[in-house]
Amino acid sequence: MEIEKINIRNLSKEDLTSAMVEMGEKAFKAKQVYEWLWKKNVHTFEEMTNISLATRGKLQEKYFINHVELSEKQVSKDKTIKCAFKTYDNKVIEGVLIPTSSRTTACISSQVGCSLACKFCATGRLKRLRNLDAAEIYDQVVSIKKLANEHYDLNLSNIVWI
Repeated sequence: MEIEKINIRNLSKEDLTSAMVEMGEKAFKAKQVYEWLWKKNVHTFEEMTNISLATRGKLQEKYFINHVELSEKQVSKDKTIKCAFKTYDNKVIEGVLIPTSSRTTACISSQVGCSLACKFCATGRLKRLRNLDAAEIYDQVVSIKKLANEHYDLNLSNIVWI
């Protein structure tokens, strides 16, 4: 019988430390894995190059890394960049980069679907299905920050969520 894998990004640093020790690894490896997940934002265990192949194999057996992927973007004349992200369960969420002369805003989704039904937002026209987890929200901010840097050489100054 195949075990159901756990989203490793749902573990706190303390839980990750306990899990590493349970797998027979040194506790300090949890910090390394945590940094790969949250500072370096890797999408696979293979990218964790300072972790041994054996340890990466153990992680792969028990865990998966949940990421949202940028699936589409539209750049408007006013420099707004509208993003469609796909979640691990193939749901679509939206995020928007809104650069102005006084700030650079990332508007991100906190749910798949929404109950507010704002006219300007496609997410508002979708039935609310579930809340996003912290990693899914984080991924949107990282992606939109990257777009702000690549397109306009700007950093984010404001983050709002719906």
